[in-house]
Amino acid sequence: MNRFSLTVSAAIARVTESALAPYQSAVVRIGFSATWLLFLLREFPHRQELYGPDGPWDWELARQLIDTNGAFTALMWSDGRGWFEAVYLLALLSAALLLLGWRTRAMSVLFMVGVLSLQNRSVFMGDGGDNVLHLMSIYLVFMRCGRVWSLDARRERRAHEARARGERVTDRVGPALWAVAGFVLVTVTVAGRFHSDWTIPALLWAAWAVQGLWWAVGRRTKSAEPRILLDVIGNILHNGALVVIMAEACLIYATAGWYKIQGSRWQDGTAAYYPLHLDYFSPWPGLADLLAGSGTMVLLATYGTVIVQVAFPFTLANRRLKNVLLALMMTEHAVIAVLLGLPFFSLAMIATDAVFLPTTFLHRVGGWASRARGRLFSGVGRTAAPEPPAQENPEHTHVGFTA
Repeated sequence: MNRFSLTVSAAIARVTESALAPYQSAVVRIGFSATWLLFLLREFPHRQELYGPDGPWDWELARQLIDTNGAFTALMWSDGRGWFEAVYLLALLSAALLLLGWRTRAMSVLFMVGVLSLQNRSVFMGDGGDNVLHLMSIYLVFMRCGRVWSLDARRERRAHEARARGERVTDRVGPALWAVAGFVLVTVTVAGRFHSDWTIPALLWAAWAVQGLWWAVGRRTKSAEPRILLDVIGNILHNGALVVIMAEACLIYATAGWYKIQGSRWQDGTAAYYPLHLDYFSPWPGLADLLAGSGTMVLLATYGTVIVQVAFPFTLANRRLKNVLLALMMTEHAVIAVLLGLPFFSLAMIATDAVFLPTTFLHRVGGWASRARGRLFSGVGRTAAPEPPAQENPEHTHVGFTA
């Protein structure tokens, strides 16, 4: 019984004392923000047809559907072309800033607003990758995903160095963002523009109130206990979101694999042959014909896909086997992106898989990136120092529009 109690106590301490997997969280943030940003840039010439007033799914049809399903979208606040352009540019800007890790908490909320606003405006324009991005944009709000590989981490490190030198550090951007966000929320709420279900508006108000509370506690209280309590709550939310992302990835692969097993084409090993001959999914017909012309390759691709997807959730307890299957799945998605012309679906799934990447590998990638950046900006032979590991209990004494 004592051993069990110690194990439970250690597990609780681990979950509450630190935000786990900071590098994996950063990769998930970078992956999904980059996926959404690249998609918006590619579809920029066609944005009016996809989500705007020139699309076949016009504003009135979208309004009728949203009145029925209660989905959140800021595009229902006005049917003007100027408002649509503003929301689209906001989605672009928030994705770019979240990618860089600037004011990560604020940008994660705006990123969610941009994703939900565009996708819920035209629900028939998406695919499986859009569904994953839709959910992940909500999960990112709960994660402390800017603690490494972000402008927030660099600013926090410089602020810590300045305080160590006895300098006073003042953050004016964070409170300004908080005030603007509060003004927008009050205006939208008083005007009755929230026609959706209460969930997303409540989340927006909760995020805004928590950031204000975090700032007040950090600036006004002399005792450390309130800050520690808020830090514990933030760690629990972050770690809980990580678990949800892992569970969802396993669920996606398990259900996809078991459904494939029930199909006759997957059972006889020919399923991979047919999508390679669809014109809609053939950006490189010659390459697709080369692969489809080999019965052995088709058989390996068909059975290999099923085996990897079904087996992956059961390999999480074995780190080496998990890493092998993880590499195979990421390679498979890269092949799908090239052969079937589904780059954004593949990027979304690779970003989801990144939550399982080993920390040692990510440390190595960070070192490579630091050295490459040093050579690029400092000349040959001079390298930038690698970013230090994330702190287990970073001090949060400023407004919470950061990591």
